[in-house]
Amino acid sequence: MTTTPEVLFLCVHNAGRSQMGAALLRRAAQGRIIVHSAGSAPGEQLNPGVVAALAEWDIDLADQSPKMLTDEMAKSADVIITMGCGDACPVYPGKRYEDWELTDPAGRTLEEIRPIRDEILRRVDQLVAQLLGDS
Repeated sequence: MTTTPEVLFLCVHNAGRSQMGAALLRRAAQGRIIVHSAGSAPGEQLNPGVVAALAEWDIDLADQSPKMLTDEMAKSADVIITMGCGDACPVYPGKRYEDWELTDPAGRTLEEIRPIRDEILRRVDQLVAQLLGDS
Protein backbone atom coordinates (compact mmCIF):
# COMPACT_ATOMS: atom_id res chain seq x y z
CA MET A 1 0.00 0.00 0.00
CA THR A 2 1.12 3.56 -0.65
CA THR A 3 1.94 5.94 2.19
CA THR A 4 -1.54 7.43 1.92
CA PRO A 5 -4.02 4.67 1.16
CA GLU A 6 -6.32 5.14 -1.84
CA VAL A 7 -9.85 3.74 -2.02
CA LEU A 8 -12.10 3.58 -5.07
CA PHE A 9 -15.86 3.13 -4.66
CA LEU A 10 -17.16 1.56 -7.84
CA CYS A 11 -20.70 0.91 -9.06
CA VAL A 12 -22.55 1.09 -12.34
CA HIS A 13 -24.11 4.57 -12.29
CA ASN A 14 -22.00 6.32 -9.61
CA ALA A 15 -25.14 8.14 -8.52
CA GLY A 16 -25.98 6.55 -5.16
CA ARG A 17 -24.12 3.96 -3.10
CA SER A 18 -20.62 4.73 -4.36
CA GLN A 19 -21.17 8.45 -3.86
CA MET A 20 -22.36 7.83 -0.29
CA GLY A 21 -19.38 5.60 0.41
CA ALA A 22 -16.91 8.14 -0.93
CA ALA A 23 -18.49 11.05 0.96
CA LEU A 24 -18.65 9.13 4.23
CA LEU A 25 -15.07 7.91 3.88
CA ARG A 26 -13.81 11.42 3.11
CA ARG A 27 -15.44 12.67 6.30
CA ALA A 28 -14.24 9.76 8.45
CA ALA A 29 -10.67 9.75 7.13
CA GLN A 30 -10.18 13.52 7.41
CA GLY A 31 -7.63 13.63 4.59
CA ARG A 32 -5.72 10.52 5.65
CA ILE A 33 -7.13 8.43 2.78
CA ILE A 34 -7.40 9.44 -0.88
CA VAL A 35 -10.95 8.70 -2.00
CA HIS A 36 -12.41 8.26 -5.49
CA SER A 37 -15.78 7.10 -6.76
CA ALA A 38 -16.74 6.14 -10.28
CA GLY A 39 -19.10 4.11 -12.38
CA SER A 40 -18.81 1.78 -15.34
CA ALA A 41 -21.80 3.55 -16.97
CA PRO A 42 -22.29 6.81 -15.03
CA GLY A 43 -25.72 8.34 -14.70
CA GLU A 44 -26.53 11.93 -15.52
CA GLN A 45 -27.00 13.15 -11.95
CA LEU A 46 -26.82 12.05 -8.33
CA ASN A 47 -29.83 10.38 -6.77
CA PRO A 48 -31.72 13.22 -5.02
CA GLY A 49 -32.62 10.92 -2.12
CA VAL A 50 -28.93 10.14 -1.56
CA VAL A 51 -28.13 13.86 -1.59
CA ALA A 52 -30.89 14.46 0.97
CA ALA A 53 -29.80 11.55 3.20
CA LEU A 54 -26.25 12.87 3.39
CA ALA A 55 -27.45 16.46 3.86
CA GLU A 56 -29.11 15.25 7.08
CA TRP A 57 -25.56 14.67 8.33
CA ASP A 58 -24.25 18.00 6.98
CA ILE A 59 -22.49 16.36 4.03
CA ASP A 60 -22.94 18.45 0.90
CA LEU A 61 -22.69 16.66 -2.45
CA ALA A 62 -23.22 19.81 -4.53
CA ASP A 63 -19.71 19.58 -5.98
CA GLN A 64 -20.09 15.91 -6.96
CA SER A 65 -21.38 14.32 -10.14
CA PRO A 66 -21.31 10.80 -11.58
CA LYS A 67 -17.86 10.02 -13.01
CA MET A 68 -16.63 7.45 -15.51
CA LEU A 69 -14.17 4.88 -14.20
CA THR A 70 -10.68 5.39 -15.60
CA ASP A 71 -7.80 2.93 -15.60
CA GLU A 72 -5.76 5.50 -13.65
CA MET A 73 -8.31 5.56 -10.81
CA ALA A 74 -8.34 1.79 -10.54
CA LYS A 75 -4.58 1.34 -10.89
CA SER A 76 -3.81 3.90 -8.16
CA ALA A 77 -6.33 2.42 -5.71
CA ASP A 78 -5.15 0.17 -2.90
CA VAL A 79 -8.71 -0.99 -2.23
CA ILE A 80 -11.60 -1.14 -4.68
CA ILE A 81 -15.05 -1.33 -3.11
CA THR A 82 -17.65 -2.61 -5.57
CA MET A 83 -21.30 -1.91 -4.92
CA GLY A 84 -23.73 -3.80 -7.10
CA CYS A 85 -21.53 -3.98 -10.18
CA GLY A 86 -21.80 -7.63 -11.00
CA ASP A 87 -20.13 -8.18 -14.36
CA ALA A 88 -20.52 -4.52 -15.34
CA CYS A 89 -17.35 -3.43 -13.51
CA PRO A 90 -13.93 -4.49 -14.75
CA VAL A 91 -11.49 -6.40 -12.57
CA TYR A 92 -7.94 -5.13 -12.15
CA PRO A 93 -5.49 -7.90 -11.21
CA GLY A 94 -3.52 -7.48 -8.03
CA LYS A 95 -6.00 -5.15 -6.34
CA ARG A 96 -7.72 -5.74 -3.02
CA TYR A 97 -11.46 -5.96 -3.71
CA GLU A 98 -14.38 -5.83 -1.33
CA ASP A 99 -17.90 -6.31 -2.64
CA TRP A 100 -20.38 -4.46 -0.48
CA GLU A 101 -23.78 -5.96 -1.29
CA LEU A 102 -26.21 -3.18 -0.50
CA THR A 103 -29.70 -2.30 -1.65
CA ASP A 104 -29.72 0.11 -4.59
CA PRO A 105 -31.20 3.45 -3.45
CA ALA A 106 -32.57 4.18 -6.95
CA GLY A 107 -36.31 4.74 -6.81
CA ARG A 108 -36.41 4.55 -3.01
CA THR A 109 -37.74 7.07 -0.53
CA LEU A 110 -35.56 8.96 1.92
CA GLU A 111 -36.85 6.70 4.69
CA GLU A 112 -35.69 3.66 2.68
CA ILE A 113 -32.31 5.25 1.89
CA ARG A 114 -31.39 6.05 5.49
CA PRO A 115 -30.69 2.40 6.47
CA ILE A 116 -28.50 2.00 3.35
CA ARG A 117 -26.56 5.13 4.35
CA ASP A 118 -26.22 3.86 7.92
CA GLU A 119 -24.88 0.48 6.75
CA ILE A 120 -22.37 2.18 4.45
CA LEU A 121 -21.17 4.27 7.39
CA ARG A 122 -20.72 1.14 9.51
CA ARG A 123 -18.60 -0.45 6.78
CA VAL A 124 -16.67 2.78 6.18
CA ASP A 125 -15.77 2.93 9.88
CA GLN A 126 -14.45 -0.64 9.69
CA LEU A 127 -12.44 0.21 6.55
CA VAL A 128 -10.88 3.25 8.21
CA ALA A 129 -9.88 1.11 11.19
CA GLN A 130 -8.30 -1.47 8.86
CA LEU A 131 -6.42 1.04 6.72
CA LEU A 132 -5.34 3.48 9.42
CA GLY A 133 -5.33 1.35 12.55
CA ASP A 134 -8.02 3.52 14.17
CA SER A 135 -10.15 1.93 16.82
